[in-house]
Amino acid sequence: MTDMDTTDMLAASARGTLIERMGITLLEATPDRAVGTMPVAGNTQPAGLLHGGASVVLAETLGSFAAQLHAGAGRQVVGIEINATHHSAAREGIVTGVATAIHRGRTTASYEIVITDAAGRRICTARLACLVLSGA
Repeated sequence: MTDMDTTDMLAASARGTLIERMGITLLEATPDRAVGTMPVAGNTQPAGLLHGGASVVLAETLGSFAAQLHAGAGRQVVGIEINATHHSAAREGIVTGVATAIHRGRTTASYEIVITDAAGRRICTARLACLVLSGA
């Protein structure tokens, strides 16, 4: 399966989910790294800033996609812990998240996710831990 096939398969699995409603677009996904974007518009708090929860949704989405690829066919992953530090605000445009593997083990996988704005400013840094479940 090519990387594009994998990315398309993961993107298709997001149809009708929160991922789709948030406008998240998956650009790249491997067990070691996942990249995606999300619009600020529609994902803001009343003050007009990107909602911190929206950043966390983007972070968990990207880390979970990479962890699922690490787990492989016939296995599932679930997030068991996420934390996020919000460094700067975004008011418009698109933000980009990059999830990078920290640990890929037999039962857990951890990712650091860095979210930046169009100017490359770091908006948020998150860390996600996923549990790798056995196949049915």
